[in-house]
Amino acid sequence: MSAPSTPDPGGGPWRRLPERLRPRERELPGRGELRIVEGAVLVLVALLLAVATVNDVVRQAGVNHRLVADLRTWRHYTHHNYKNVTTDQLTFGAATKRDVVCGNTVPGPPKQRTQICLAVTGPTRAGLRTVSGGWYLPAGTEYDKRAVRYGCFGQGTVGLCRK
Repeated sequence: MSAPSTPDPGGGPWRRLPERLRPRERELPGRGELRIVEGAVLVLVALLLAVATVNDVVRQAGVNHRLVADLRTWRHYTHHNYKNVTTDQLTFGAATKRDVVCGNTVPGPPKQRTQICLAVTGPTRAGLRTVSGGWYLPAGTEYDKRAVRYGCFGQGTVGLCRK
């Protein structure tokens, strides 16, 4: 019987790599501290990436849950079951967890009819959030700007509408 052949670490697909990156037949002299340090660094980087990924997924799941509650709140408050309802997290700031939900007051193409925008705040309870105020936007308004808002109502809109 012939002895099992060992693959040539310098040949095959490894020959394109520089010599220091090719697999070795035997370890170089020394205690191997460099490999221990490299391994520890790689484990720490992998752990950091895993924690960051889990943190981001949990945060995004919370935001998605909140946005679904915002849409449900708008439909509950207006008694319209429209599909084209928009949510905005930036009017009050993304970190405030205060969102704006806008949709048409009557059926029609999005933003081509008068819209009602609701400022929703607080935690989700029974699938809904608290409406702290709102305003109207005229038909054909492309962007929700302070200058075009009218009919503001509620404490949550102080300073958000023109005088």
